[in-house]
Amino acid sequence: MTELNKLTLAEARDKLRAKDVTSVELTEACLSAIDGAGALNAFVHNTPELALEQAKAADARLATGDAPAMCGLPLGIKDLFCTKGVPSQAASGILEGFTPEYESTVTQNLFDAGAVMLGKLNMDEFAMGSSNETSVYGNAVSPWRRGNEETPLTPGGSSGGSASAVAADLCLAATGTDTGGSIRQPAAFTGTVGIKPTYGRCSRWGIVAFASSLDQAGPMTKSVRDAAIMLEAMCGHDPKDSTSADLAVPNFEAMLTGDIKGKKIGIPKEYHMDGMPEEIEQLWADGRAMLEAAGAEMVEISLPHTKYALPAYYVIAPAEASSNLARYDGVRFGHRATLSAGDGITEMYEKTRAEGFGSEVQRRVMVGTYVLSAGFYDAYYNRARRVRALIKKDFDDAFAAGIDAILTPATPSAAFGLGEMNDEDPVKMYLNDVFTVTVNLAGLPGISVPTGLDHQGLPLGLQLIGRPWEEGDLLNTAYALESAAGFVAKPGKWW
Repeated sequence: MTELNKLTLAEARDKLRAKDVTSVELTEACLSAIDGAGALNAFVHNTPELALEQAKAADARLATGDAPAMCGLPLGIKDLFCTKGVPSQAASGILEGFTPEYESTVTQNLFDAGAVMLGKLNMDEFAMGSSNETSVYGNAVSPWRRGNEETPLTPGGSSGGSASAVAADLCLAATGTDTGGSIRQPAAFTGTVGIKPTYGRCSRWGIVAFASSLDQAGPMTKSVRDAAIMLEAMCGHDPKDSTSADLAVPNFEAMLTGDIKGKKIGIPKEYHMDGMPEEIEQLWADGRAMLEAAGAEMVEISLPHTKYALPAYYVIAPAEASSNLARYDGVRFGHRATLSAGDGITEMYEKTRAEGFGSEVQRRVMVGTYVLSAGFYDAYYNRARRVRALIKKDFDDAFAAGIDAILTPATPSAAFGLGEMNDEDPVKMYLNDVFTVTVNLAGLPGISVPTGLDHQGLPLGLQLIGRPWEEGDLLNTAYALESAAGFVAKPGKWW
């Protein structure tokens, strides 16, 4: 039973309950897979002793016959989540040596449900990036390859380590965070499922902040059913987070009937971007046909302010980041620069931040500081906030007209090679978020489902956007799409 790491959460849960396997066996299979996957650079802080301790506790709990769905299931945790007693660096040099004395609410919820932590996963520094090339740990690498080429590919970002680990079966599932597409884009690049829930559904407490009004945690899994199981465990009201919604968490898995007859699926005409690859257009058309065959009604809709979403996002997100990252100054925790004689506190701040932050984080902090400065606040930041309100209203109007979900591409292309989007033109990299940022600006739930392969054999995903707080309905539509697409491709093992 050496293939235990290849099980889905649902399969592993059922085997645990049937006493076919133990959590310790599952955990050992994953730890063994991690040991043999150094080339992927997905796990950056391994916690095998903690994992086996949690697995033994889960087995004891399972033996009583009264264990939640996540009990005994081994997961990877993105390095953005604070985990008590385990390094939590947000993939940044400035948080070197930081070991939290507290647990993030999401990881606490998972551990309360009996989940097992295998270790911390690679990511873009402070979740800023779309390719996992800004990490202090080095690049995370996708387990996928283009045909017989050996070019290392991006697993997407910022949750690149999570996507790579799930796609390569190093863990049964992983946590991710999504500020502008950082769960959905890497899921699409790696043939996995990733859902960003409605803003406020998962607590942000104990997750290192990037842009507070956009950040949201979610699961990255091997199937839609797994996403439903894990999301339920992650969600819940948290008084420690003022944006956490005090709403009951439904049994998302029970809502997966696959019946979407009579559902109205919106197709936004603004998402037909100039220069979009033919394969993405075809994938989208195939997705429409699949949902129509399942009984849904396709309705063309207009989201007229879509074209302003990227510029608005890249004003709001850096503005919030520059404010959130001001706390990393070398005084209280993390890295502190070595000072020369005569250096004062200003020099300490400057040297510490110059040494500790990578170039992408520095770029966004400078952009954010600029748009918040006295002469430009109205011209940039306030205008972006007004645009954000218009983008949200576009979605509100569509849902008010009876649309149940919206189908779009998840990414403008398949995964690209590491280093192919060079640092000289960051805007090229930012365009990767073109289909995903609207969902964060509007605070809506969105899910990426793998639905096909491109001509080089790389996975492609479609995105479904749902009504606020209706993740169960969205997951059910995604389940119908997943069933129709029948995507079963896995990367060939080269690592």
